[in-house]
Amino acid sequence: CLKKQLWFRAGGYSRTLDKKLEISSGKLARFADGSAVVQLGDTSVMVTAVSKTKPSPSQFMPLVVDYRQKAAAAGRIPTNYLRRELGSTDKEILTSRKTMSLPSFFLTLFFFPHQILCNLLAVDGVNDPEVLAINGASAALTLSDIPWNGPIGAVRVGLIDGEVVVNPTRKEMSSSTLDLIVSSAPRSQVVMLEAAAENVLQQDFCHAIKVGVKHGQQIIQGIQQLAKEQGVPKRTVQKLFTAPEETVECAKLASEKITAVFSDFTHDKVTYVSCLCLFLEKFPDSEPYEIMEAFNVVSKDIFRNLILNEYRRCDGRDLTSLRNISCEVDMFKTLHGSALFQRGQTQVLCTVTFDSLESSVKSDLITTAISSALFLLQFPPYATNEIGKISSMNRRELGHGALAEKALKPVIPNEFPFTIRVTSEVLESNGSSSMASACGGSLALMDAGVPISSAVAGVAVGLVTSPNSEKNGDIENYRLLTDILGIEDYNGDMDFKMAGTNKGITALQADIKLPGIPLKIVMEAIQQATVAKREILQIMNKTIGKPRASRKENGPLVETVQVPLSKRARFVGPGGYNLKKLQAETGVTVSQVDEETFSIFAPTPAAMHEAQEFITEVCKDDQDYQLEFGAIYTATITELRDIGVMVKLYPNMTPVLLHNSQLDQRKIKHPSALGLEVGQEIQVKYFGRDPTDGRMRLSRKVLQSPASSVVKTLSDKNNIVMGGSVPESATTTSS
Repeated sequence: CLKKQLWFRAGGYSRTLDKKLEISSGKLARFADGSAVVQLGDTSVMVTAVSKTKPSPSQFMPLVVDYRQKAAAAGRIPTNYLRRELGSTDKEILTSRKTMSLPSFFLTLFFFPHQILCNLLAVDGVNDPEVLAINGASAALTLSDIPWNGPIGAVRVGLIDGEVVVNPTRKEMSSSTLDLIVSSAPRSQVVMLEAAAENVLQQDFCHAIKVGVKHGQQIIQGIQQLAKEQGVPKRTVQKLFTAPEETVECAKLASEKITAVFSDFTHDKVTYVSCLCLFLEKFPDSEPYEIMEAFNVVSKDIFRNLILNEYRRCDGRDLTSLRNISCEVDMFKTLHGSALFQRGQTQVLCTVTFDSLESSVKSDLITTAISSALFLLQFPPYATNEIGKISSMNRRELGHGALAEKALKPVIPNEFPFTIRVTSEVLESNGSSSMASACGGSLALMDAGVPISSAVAGVAVGLVTSPNSEKNGDIENYRLLTDILGIEDYNGDMDFKMAGTNKGITALQADIKLPGIPLKIVMEAIQQATVAKREILQIMNKTIGKPRASRKENGPLVETVQVPLSKRARFVGPGGYNLKKLQAETGVTVSQVDEETFSIFAPTPAAMHEAQEFITEVCKDDQDYQLEFGAIYTATITELRDIGVMVKLYPNMTPVLLHNSQLDQRKIKHPSALGLEVGQEIQVKYFGRDPTDGRMRLSRKVLQSPASSVVKTLSDKNNIVMGGSVPESATTTSS
């Protein structure tokens, strides 16, 4: 069993820390090609890597990453009816996506199926296991015989009181304005960025990235030392999916047609398909993936050369220009808020829906965090002119929706009386639908009258590079592309999405297809995205520059109702019957604020009016009469019970219980022993209401007792006398 302990000590511009990250291997899951356990504090994650020895005819890296949380790791039992872990949760899927930064490190065209499983062994509720899963996957692959160009190192970076904190605890993160995960490669290169921020300034954000890369190098060095000690040789690659030379030469003959497709951006599918048919006719015995690979090699080179050498993009724009943008709001009058955002051939329809505050609470039993479902992104197949199955939310929709939610959440006020749900339906997609959703969501929120602090816009920046073969593949030349198209994402080297306000950054996600890029390029991409973001905000402000002063007339309402303790039993009803009936008939949601205050949420003003009438009808009696303490009233018996009688003091009053102990001086077991009947009138004395439950306190017994004098001495100077006179020397006398 090999172990490596890494200590993080950050000083200078960042808060001083002293945390131990331990990576071990060789004890658990030894049948896997690679296995590693990463521990931080008392949180441990085991990651295994397994690779097949037979290639798969796939055009994409056949890699599956699954992160699974186990309730037992937190000392809990699942709360579902089966008491077991079911499908993947949102947290598990998003963590799996963050670990998917690994494919760029595998050998080029090494299409062997891989599976990486991240298993949460223990969680202490203090240290988050996400970063441990990424480092565990890196260690498992490095310690295995699977050929790849790693390792990588990942850290979480927070910004607390202006100071950078590496791998902060859950409590520290609650006061952090930045949640940044940085995955870095050797030589201080960046592999993946994922961030949620509260309007963090650009210079602070860039500094946090540099600190994260610096500490990631320590993890890389530790994994490299473990691999050196273990000394497992990498397996020999049996077959690389490289296209035959004659197929590539044939593809070059069609380069003029391919260049025409890329240059004119006409989406001439007939020309594109005719190029493929030329290969199939000339090489009928070739494997389909060889034909496709040859065509992709040539077309990708043509595409990249147009950008690198001629500064030409497919749609005729220069490298920093945006596509045409148009915005509309208030698309449908019945919606609480709506907006249509169009950028080139990417179109999203965003809607805002309000609901009660209780509808948003969703707790995570593993990390003990409470979150709210704010953003929902839907990506139907017709958005890309395809036919597909409409099912539950897939990983792509969940990931893009989470990114848009991060972009919008910092500008929404904390004290807002409703849960806000923003839905983005992608109607057309040709590049960066998630950033278009952030723009459309910002417009819809302002249309709905949500007092957001500032408008939010997002943009995607691409990258095309030219490697230097003489310098170990270092980047020799590169171009950054603002507002990339789908084809520029597919043939490019990076998809760098950034969203924020005019002041700072609220969300960032960088998917890098190279085995790392220098920090210089990352900083340039942030600067270029900042310029584009401000330009988009100017266009959006022409449609709607600030939130509407008030919400729409058909929007929901929230009102509070004061229910005295004396009325609470009637308001709630037996077993909550009245509340359930109110919610079923009117559609409102009732929640208790304190002992005498209830909050009513109504989806429409008409529902609120109906609920008010219902409540008035249920609680309309007790305030009509003001009863006097100590007064004697005539009560009518409405029901005989084993423990007493139910009586009314006036016609529309809710019957109250007059207990057997208050019916007569004698001890009785049933009211019938006194000859009482339903409808009979009796005299009772009123003693106010019980301070604990608000019930009336009535007594018939006190009216039947003979006149008496009771004297009780409390002290030599202070006596209480009820009837009669008090002898000066008496201590306790009764007659």
